[in-house]
Amino acid sequence: MDDGTTQVLVVSLVMRGQPHDIWYQPSARLSGGAPSRRERHFMSVASSDRGQIRLVEAKNGQTIRDFLHLPERIYADDPAWIAPLIFEQKQRVFENKPLFAHCEVACWVAYRDGAPVGRITAQLDHLQPEEIGGGKIGYFGMLEAIDDAAVFAALFETAQTWLRGQGASFLRGPYNLSINEDLGLLVENFDDPPFVMMGHARPYYKARIEEQGFNAIKDLLTYKVRPDFVAPEVMTKLATRASRTVTIRPLNSKAKAADYEAMRDIFNDAWSDNWGFVPFTKEEFAETAKVLSFLLSDDYIQFAEIDGRPVAFITAFPNLNELIGDLRGRLLPFGWAKLLWRLKVRGPKSARVALMGVRKEYQNARLGPTLAFLVIEAVRKAMQQRNVTSVEMGWILEDNHGMRHIIEAIGSTIYKRYRVYQKPL
Repeated sequence: MDDGTTQVLVVSLVMRGQPHDIWYQPSARLSGGAPSRRERHFMSVASSDRGQIRLVEAKNGQTIRDFLHLPERIYADDPAWIAPLIFEQKQRVFENKPLFAHCEVACWVAYRDGAPVGRITAQLDHLQPEEIGGGKIGYFGMLEAIDDAAVFAALFETAQTWLRGQGASFLRGPYNLSINEDLGLLVENFDDPPFVMMGHARPYYKARIEEQGFNAIKDLLTYKVRPDFVAPEVMTKLATRASRTVTIRPLNSKAKAADYEAMRDIFNDAWSDNWGFVPFTKEEFAETAKVLSFLLSDDYIQFAEIDGRPVAFITAFPNLNELIGDLRGRLLPFGWAKLLWRLKVRGPKSARVALMGVRKEYQNARLGPTLAFLVIEAVRKAMQQRNVTSVEMGWILEDNHGMRHIIEAIGSTIYKRYRVYQKPL
């Protein structure tokens, strides 16, 4: 017993709400496939030396509150952690949204002696293609836990059992909650706060995940650059030449719906051959557009057009994490006023380029890198006008050498590294 874990206990709500205790080894499967939603309500792991670990499906009331507030305990002494806004996290995970039309999600909280010590989600996205050679891919996400092997084992065993019952053959993550949101485990640079919509982690997470049999399958990089970079001469010449045929413009405030749909269309085309790609549905991007409309000035979205047709775009987000660090995740009673004032009056001095795409037909053509540079240059000027001094670009796949070359050519340096893991089920 090297980690103090002996068996896994499932306490299921079954007939008339009366609990049954079922014991099984950590590698065993529940008989009869996946437990129902009622049966999944309680799941727990018995630890021989530190007390029983009980996993409860987060569905309502206190369990949802514990799920949302657990990170406050995990990162209580971490100066680099930025508490996300609780209301946003609740909407993202527990309230109905377009992602859930094609992605099934279950959430659990781990308790020891009545106190929350871990959390995890399991997802099955029906738009995700099967793994090469066959087999559905299940995901885990929103992972947070104290530094205890038994807690990590309990969390993953619960998620794995649920996903096996859904027919998944592989477990990949962390995905919070999809590839079009934030993903990957932070494995380099724990000292600097994350930019908006990027994750943070404790250094011990890496070892605890790998102890559960996961292997790294992809590294994702973010880059940092000053917006006053000096453009490479070759890029300047190419841009000058392309300006005869390419038009650069910001989001059209009088035709936002059409422009947002153009962004979705370009993104889905540009990334369709990329690793792990799952397309944005119209409903999902409409939800994203609401956020963009509230947070972004029109010139933080730039398009490249050829003959009036949008062929590339870029989006920069003001780094909200710079503004919410002292709010501790709460907008009430006065946090909302502070945030609005900071957004509208002061504004963050940092930003993140999170969405970008060049239509596939141009990616391997000479014009492809030029289109990317032109939209970068346009949004760079918009950020300079707002006195932005630091920009994060990413995430970018480590093996996406073409995009990395463009970004490194403008003086960007690697800022953080995130890792995606996978294991067979």
